[in-house]
Amino acid sequence: MHIVLYKPDIPQNTAAIIRLGACLNLNIHIIEPCGFNINDARFKRVVMDYINFSKIFRHKDWETFLKKYKKSRIVLMTTKAKKLYHKFKFKKNDMLLFGRESAGVPNELHQKLKNKIKIPMNKKTRSLNVAMSVAIIASEALRQNSLLK
Repeated sequence: MHIVLYKPDIPQNTAAIIRLGACLNLNIHIIEPCGFNINDARFKRVVMDYINFSKIFRHKDWETFLKKYKKSRIVLMTTKAKKLYHKFKFKKNDMLLFGRESAGVPNELHQKLKNKIKIPMNKKTRSLNVAMSVAIIASEALRQNSLLK
């Protein structure tokens, strides 16, 4: 299972997702540029030694990532989707794409990507923290594919 972070800009969120990836055996892909330096103290404080147990792949940009994984199914998590995550059939090698905390993904990606899902939320709120969203979606995807140990 793959978690793809599109140009993340909050170091603590990315670090928490990397820890989650280490604990749940997820591959973490980071589409550059990040909005922070990997040597940022806030990042290191949250990621701790979990980075040593993580499978992290950094990609120069979206085009580089897409070229390498063009045959993979990319599933975008977005508050703009109509389909709910628990009604979606995940596959073992899905690339689960999460947008930038400050801006999501560009409209052109929204238009190009076929598979889009969301987490149902209170209509008075905008969005969940990206690390929480990754935990919810990854848990369901792993459960559906019997990958939780």
